[in-house]
Amino acid sequence: MKRPPSNTKRLRSGPPRLPGPDRGPRTVTAQPVSQIQSLPLWVTSQPNQDVLLHQALHHIMYNSCLKFVTASDKEETMNDSMLSKKKDEQTSLLDSWEDVGSLEDLDDDSAVAIDSVKSSADSDPDPVGQVEEWLDVLGNDQLKKKVLEAGQGRESRPQKGQNVVINLKTCQKDGTLIEQQTNVAFTLGDGDIIQALDLTVQLMEMGEKAFIQTNAKYAYGIHGSHDPEVPPNTDLSLEVELLEATDAQDLELLPPIEKIALANLKRERGNIHYQRGDYAFAVNSYSIALQITESSSKVDISPEEENELMDVKVKCLNNMAACQLKLDHHDAALKSCVSVLAHQPENVKALFRMGKVLALQGEYTEAIQSLRRALRLEAKNKTIHAELSKLVKKHSDQRGAEQAMYKKMLGNPTSSTSSTRKDPEKSSWTISWKWLFGATAIAIGGVAFSVYIAARN
Repeated sequence: MKRPPSNTKRLRSGPPRLPGPDRGPRTVTAQPVSQIQSLPLWVTSQPNQDVLLHQALHHIMYNSCLKFVTASDKEETMNDSMLSKKKDEQTSLLDSWEDVGSLEDLDDDSAVAIDSVKSSADSDPDPVGQVEEWLDVLGNDQLKKKVLEAGQGRESRPQKGQNVVINLKTCQKDGTLIEQQTNVAFTLGDGDIIQALDLTVQLMEMGEKAFIQTNAKYAYGIHGSHDPEVPPNTDLSLEVELLEATDAQDLELLPPIEKIALANLKRERGNIHYQRGDYAFAVNSYSIALQITESSSKVDISPEEENELMDVKVKCLNNMAACQLKLDHHDAALKSCVSVLAHQPENVKALFRMGKVLALQGEYTEAIQSLRRALRLEAKNKTIHAELSKLVKKHSDQRGAEQAMYKKMLGNPTSSTSSTRKDPEKSSWTISWKWLFGATAIAIGGVAFSVYIAARN
């Protein structure tokens, strides 16, 4: 590199204006005299072509922070370093321009920024052991996660559907301990645990310890919980350690006993959601249980085990229909009831719920038939009696309203018929009286005329 002549004048301000990486054009302010004097002589000279070229090169390489100089650049940098009494130091391009800090001296903490950029350039893009600040998981400030102890990197994060094991400490927001558990196992994304954990554990690395703050609606909601004992509308603080994540076992290879147990576990979780009023989550749990019961099997299964699986399936379908009724998903609820009756035609719960669904859809005749079938199977069931009575009355009122509407549309044909029936009688009496009065008038007229003729004669 050609060194600028030493007899040039000093700069009165910083280096020339260069475009910044993401803020548009940047202007570097004038440097104090003391700082200018500390710079190498050739930097304080009027900028010639070589100086501008190297400043632009430094600016580009500073923004990338990930590319290092080639062998020729290193040699050129070492020559410049020798001029600044760094003869034996082999540095990157960023380090070699360390004295020219005014090029990017736009932030208040430029030295700190440069050091952080240098460290990030020398490190892995996703370093193991880096601790992040609060992460707003849903963007509504109601579910936040903070790393207490970093894990093994992003590649070790568990995937939805995997079986995970965690250590869990549950506290109220004020620090009151609720429960401390070890080796808590659940399937990620299946709704087997509170929603806060289902969402945040997916963002944890293997071996990571995290602190989670959650609003009550992502924990135990407005109803709270009895096990563990959590008051209603309670925000929670959770300390979680991710211990293990393994792929779920293939359902086709699962022994029938384990398959029955797993399906029942999902069904019971759905029941918990139903009792808490979380009907959508309950439907999800019942759907997962149904997938387990309906999965094919590559292992031998006995007739008794098949019956047990069918029993679990029917219970899930019935419970799902109840949830779908609560959610006003009438078509889905009707489909669930029909599926139950396809396996068990005399299932009273399915007949009863199908009657309710049909009534809500305005199919009163079919609804009454379904409820009467259910009542024949359980004649003493007061719930069915009450629903059937209410439905019959409603159907009768509807028929009356329909008849009145039809009469109005057709111009009240009943009244017309009755009036036509009365008209012949009225008309017959009217005609006879007319003839009587007419004959009398004629007779009187004839007598009067006779008297008149006689008087003239």
